[in-house]
Amino acid sequence: MWHKYKLHLLFISAFLIRLIYINQSLWLDEATTVMTVKNYSFWQIITRFSPTDFHPPLYYLIMDVWTSIFGYSEIALRMPSVLFSLGTGLIIYLIFKKSFGFWSAAFFLFNPLIIYYSQEARMYSMVTFLVSVSFYYLVKLLNDNSYKNLILLNTFLILSFYTFYASVFFITTVFLYLLIKKKYKALFISSLAFIFSIVIIFPLFSSQYINSRIALETVQNWSLVLGNVTLKNILLFPIKFTSGRISFEPKMIYYILSGFWVLLIGIILGIKSYRNLTTEIKILLFFLTVPLIFGLIFSLNSPLLQYFRFSYLIVFLSLLLPSSSDMSEDSFFRTMPWAPLCDGVRKNVVELIKLSNIIFLSGFIIWSLVYLLMPQFHREDWKSLANKLKSEKAPIYIVKSSSDPLKYYAAYIKLKDLRSLENLNSKKIVVIPYTADIHGVEYTTSLSTAGFINEETVSVRGITYQIWLKK
Repeated sequence: MWHKYKLHLLFISAFLIRLIYINQSLWLDEATTVMTVKNYSFWQIITRFSPTDFHPPLYYLIMDVWTSIFGYSEIALRMPSVLFSLGTGLIIYLIFKKSFGFWSAAFFLFNPLIIYYSQEARMYSMVTFLVSVSFYYLVKLLNDNSYKNLILLNTFLILSFYTFYASVFFITTVFLYLLIKKKYKALFISSLAFIFSIVIIFPLFSSQYINSRIALETVQNWSLVLGNVTLKNILLFPIKFTSGRISFEPKMIYYILSGFWVLLIGIILGIKSYRNLTTEIKILLFFLTVPLIFGLIFSLNSPLLQYFRFSYLIVFLSLLLPSSSDMSEDSFFRTMPWAPLCDGVRKNVVELIKLSNIIFLSGFIIWSLVYLLMPQFHREDWKSLANKLKSEKAPIYIVKSSSDPLKYYAAYIKLKDLRSLENLNSKKIVVIPYTADIHGVEYTTSLSTAGFINEETVSVRGITYQIWLKK
């Protein structure tokens, strides 16, 4: 009975913590979501919007139905992600319900990066849910080779691919694991089903791929946004998977704190795995690492190596972290290479391992609350920017493809494209240089040549705008 109440308390707490500042300003990608479902019909999302986008259409179609019922407020737009993240927590609990399902669910639900993306009107929370359900049915299939489990596994694999293309790294890992386990019949059927799903979406995918290659060639720094294979991008995976999306100055302090947290988790997890390398731990390590390896190899040709695109792997990290708390000192050290350690050190290490579940959960909650309760770590504040600009009479210039947040918060403001600075007849203009560096827009040179000087720079959270006056 107590376990039931404890589980209810866990999910209620997880839901309530996600409501903190859930109405913070939408940022660019979220605004793209809302402008898409506002301006395109259900069918037009597939035929008109998706060919120019870089994501499959399923999430947008779900949001089109959702917003037709609940509207377009920040809370309404983000609530599906909240619900998907809670659903993922439930699936994680069910995967290892009899052993450490509660702790696995807790680690996932309060993971700071998961909380961040459960408050975002994008497809990351949805694909994480679909990946977790796919893994749930994979585990069931390995224990019960029934057609029901096979059909459900492939259904959710295909849905995950139609939600977010980067889930293909998880899907190929599933196929590889079926091959390793000699589940040839399941592998054959799954491969056929996935190939068929690719055939269905291929006309759209090919159009998107062509457009993505054009963007890489024409948008000067687009590859930096997508994620090149660099040491920094690789190191960000463990840091962001355990401490979330936040970053602060001085950077040295941030890297020390987040690095120590990663190191602590890594050491404890390594000790646990070394001590008891069970079948469960092996499969979880496999699914945590192999998709990353596939993603890294793919990114050598087509940049895609950004940690948030692989946030669904936190499912497997959360399943890996728990362990039983009934570890005895003798049984633990019998299998370890440090038997000569003094008794005091041995006892401290054992106590640390025993308390690891509480340590992990407490750390995740602290990192999550730092993000939630400190607005400087929230998303770009386009809402405040729109309020500042609503009385501005001067022409306002911005890279038009990045203007969806202003269209959402201030549709009445007329915007001009920063990439077309001709016929500047006004004595005063306003420039929002957002993404200008990504697109390689050298607007400062053009304005200086036209006789303008940068009179003032105004900042809101994550965004600046400049007031330029003609000499």
